[in-house]
Amino acid sequence: MAEQANVIDNPLPKYNLTEEQERKEILRQYRSLLRSLRPKLKKGDKELVRHAFEMSAEAHKSMRRKSGEPYILHPIAVAEICINEIGLGVRSTICCLLHDTVEDTDITLEDVQREFGNEIAKIVDGLTKISNVLDANSSKQAENFRKILLTLTDDPRVILIKLADRLHNMRTLDYMKREKQLKIASETVWVYAPLAHRMGLYNIKTEMEDLSMKYMEPEQYKEIARKLAETKRERTRYINEFIRPIKDKLIAQGLDFEIYGRPKSIHSIWNKIRKKGVAFEEVYDLFAIRVILNSPQEKEKEDCWKVYSMITDQYTPSPERLRDWLSNPKSNGYEALHTTVMGPQGKWVEVQIRSKRMNEIAEKGLAAHYKYKEGAGEEDRFDKWFGQIREVLSHNDTDSVDFLQDFKTSFLAEEIYVYTPKGDVKMLPVGSTALDFAFSIHSAVGSKCIGAKVHHKLVPISYKLRSGDQVEIITSNKQKPTEDWLNIVVTAKAKSKIKDALREEKRKIADDGKYILQKKLEGMGAAFHSNNIEILEHFYKLTSQLELFYRIATKAIDLKELQDFQVLGDKLEPPKPAKPVEPEPEYQKTYSKKESELIIFGESSDRVEYHLAKCCTPIPGDDVFGFVTTGKGLMIHRTNCPNAARLLANYGHRVVKTKWAKNKEISFLTGLRIIGLDDVGVIHKITNIISGELRLNIAGLSIESKEGVFEGNIKIFVHDKEQLHQLVARLKALNGIHSVERFEMEDEK
Repeated sequence: MAEQANVIDNPLPKYNLTEEQERKEILRQYRSLLRSLRPKLKKGDKELVRHAFEMSAEAHKSMRRKSGEPYILHPIAVAEICINEIGLGVRSTICCLLHDTVEDTDITLEDVQREFGNEIAKIVDGLTKISNVLDANSSKQAENFRKILLTLTDDPRVILIKLADRLHNMRTLDYMKREKQLKIASETVWVYAPLAHRMGLYNIKTEMEDLSMKYMEPEQYKEIARKLAETKRERTRYINEFIRPIKDKLIAQGLDFEIYGRPKSIHSIWNKIRKKGVAFEEVYDLFAIRVILNSPQEKEKEDCWKVYSMITDQYTPSPERLRDWLSNPKSNGYEALHTTVMGPQGKWVEVQIRSKRMNEIAEKGLAAHYKYKEGAGEEDRFDKWFGQIREVLSHNDTDSVDFLQDFKTSFLAEEIYVYTPKGDVKMLPVGSTALDFAFSIHSAVGSKCIGAKVHHKLVPISYKLRSGDQVEIITSNKQKPTEDWLNIVVTAKAKSKIKDALREEKRKIADDGKYILQKKLEGMGAAFHSNNIEILEHFYKLTSQLELFYRIATKAIDLKELQDFQVLGDKLEPPKPAKPVEPEPEYQKTYSKKESELIIFGESSDRVEYHLAKCCTPIPGDDVFGFVTTGKGLMIHRTNCPNAARLLANYGHRVVKTKWAKNKEISFLTGLRIIGLDDVGVIHKITNIISGELRLNIAGLSIESKEGVFEGNIKIFVHDKEQLHQLVARLKALNGIHSVERFEMEDEK
């Protein structure tokens, strides 16, 4: 990935060609597309592709991309990605060329259907629906996303083409405005990269994550790319030393193979640095060794294990780091053996072993998976995955971002394999509990679940399952779902079934409330009709009749307040409020002299009241964005805040462009985590630098020492990021200090 990182890092050249040069460039790229497609062309295909190209070029002829280039170059580039990087064929190429025409030009879906038939029209229709998906308000977005997924389960090519479209947009994101870059990068890392991973498109997933990081975390991205480039020669030398003895053994066994080392992606290295709190130099798996065998399908597994045995003869393996996806492939078709061994110079090295067929599936994902599956006839794991999605979508009536979140945790997470008492295997997302397993068997089993036995040992319903667990569910007819269950499960199916059961229970209780209200109104001489019920809903600020009846039944609403209502005819007249309540503005246009100098919002430099988000405590100099909340006005978040990707991806319309203005009068609270050796006087040295030398105020200090190592959390007031960097550098220079990191403060709800 280091090599690719250097490519990604170069700013894109601004487009600047004459009309004649443009025409030649379009033809050159179209011919390149045809060359890529040549092995897949059958009789008559070339004419169809040409027709799609001409139709799209004509429709888009007056349109330009943000870079200034003719729009038609985008559909051609998307088609190239679909052919070369995903392995799709002629039909998909036609769909790529036409994917934006129905939405952006005068061409209609009927035109596409007339010219190219039903199959292509259906895919283009699916792509048109997706294009608006991660926009507008969140409930509409979740609804749109559900539509995409229903299309995906009908024809997976829709989502594969959409992933190619998104990848090309990410590759050309340099031309967009900063706030648009943040929004698109966030959506990509939030939904599209996990979806690419789930489709088995590892290369595309990796590139999407790297490109998203380039825009969301530019400093860290450049730093890791630079360090990877600097250590490339040394890494290559080490890889060659590691490979040499293995190569000799494989040749001696007469195996047909390829062996090479490849760098890990910048994003995955950054994740390791963040999660494990280590420096770049301490990340041991900066690269992985890959062995690809050219073996016949019937001998693949045997040969992979043979290679594993040779590698572990040469280097000592770490037993807990063996991943066997040969016996249990992932549901996206991924098959391989992964092991981590102790290489020369005491360095851990990850080795991946797979056949040529497995490698193609790993790189091209779903398309390659189906190519090899032809004629197998059995329902495979991918089909089961689609089946599960279909089932959840058909029952799900959530209209909020919860749906997107549920989808991510249920269908885009890594999986575990769990067994029933009879030995049937069930695939569940990582983090699933015994209760999720119960619902995966049947919703009736889930609803009555009171506990489980894992390997014959009794566990609660909240027990987190691990791969290889054998689970037996214990049920009781007296059991029924409760609100707490929603916090125990992670799968969308379980959540949706629990919500259904709770709704049903709520309806039964609400019937009592309906009866109580009816009697009360009739006693007052008012009619029990929808008009009066609406007046009461509005009075109690509720969103549905069900909620009103339920609250009356559970005595959350006291109907004594009805004595203040008047009855005119048979209609209720609510009491007048003592004084008119002004609607609360989304954020107030008030500011103090001091604050107004601190921050500038939007192009027109409007100054508004704001709050600093407690989840990431931004300070001047941080890359930030404003987020319009419904209750607290404008919140300022760092772009690398733990919640940023979710907010930017789900609520792009509420994001406000934001930047700092210089002001040295005001201080901002931030936090540092310091780890080091517990030496005499170390605390005094730290506080002396903060308070004595840099004259900063300490808001809080907690230090814990254990077996000679201390960990301290310090909350301090700084003017800006520059001052914070200066402080971090001074602290790191102290003897015995291992690391100084800025930490995210907990979001105070």
